[in-house]
Amino acid sequence: MIQYYNVADFLFSIEAEESHFECLTNYAPFRQSTNDPQPATLFAIRLQDGPLPSKEGWKHIYTDMSDDDMPRIEMYSREGEWMFLVSMSKEGEIVSAIQCTADWSEVRLFMVPGIARFAIDNAAMLMYAFATSDKKTLLFHSSVTVRQGRGYMFLGHSGTGKSTHSRQWLEAFEDAHLLNDDNPAVRILPDNTVRVYGTPWSGKTPCYNQDSAPVAALVQLAQAPENIITRLKMTQAYPYILASVSGLKVMPEMMDRLYESIAQLLELTPVYKLECLPNTDAARLCAQTCSL
Repeated sequence: MIQYYNVADFLFSIEAEESHFECLTNYAPFRQSTNDPQPATLFAIRLQDGPLPSKEGWKHIYTDMSDDDMPRIEMYSREGEWMFLVSMSKEGEIVSAIQCTADWSEVRLFMVPGIARFAIDNAAMLMYAFATSDKKTLLFHSSVTVRQGRGYMFLGHSGTGKSTHSRQWLEAFEDAHLLNDDNPAVRILPDNTVRVYGTPWSGKTPCYNQDSAPVAALVQLAQAPENIITRLKMTQAYPYILASVSGLKVMPEMMDRLYESIAQLLELTPVYKLECLPNTDAARLCAQTCSL
């Protein structure tokens, strides 16, 4: 069967046996029905039977293994196609393979038994980030809290305290709620407004909201013995934003488009650095400063 999903107003599909959809509860809020027998999609993922494909005949391009607690992703190419081999850990065995056309639109997903959600999530996130890179869209590594109708995005390396800071906002403000806790999508719209969207991908926190909000500010977090917040210049903020968005650094054309989107984002949205303790005072300071 085929299911369609709408994330930040981009449609994609997943084709699989009905049993595989039972584990995809995180996609339920994004499911979209359509009367069109062949609707236009950003990409289409088709789950494949059989063993993982061989690397023979493929050229190794890149291996991403930067974080110990993140999957290892090996990238390969051959004429007109890409292949990504995914492990669940830095040193683990390959458990899924993603083969796709050069334009990311047609995707075949192979996997070992028992990891359907992990395999589909990784394939969908990768394809989404790559296929939207030329559409003024950025898939962020961020926690996002919404207050008074505006989204506040907290950035930082794993373990910095993004989720903790979002929780401090929820404790400090009754009108705050969590939009996404790991991988929100940000779009720069034709009218130069910037919106952040919930996605089916929220890390360890089950927060899957088909909702969006205008971005009030991006905040780079750092642990510190006291709470201090400063607004960053564009040149200071750029490296933090670049480190927080998904893209293939080995593909110059893709990165050029991401660089352009980041530059435009920085022209339209303030960026702050918050050196803080894990307390509600930090949340109140951040909210007060970003609202000025």
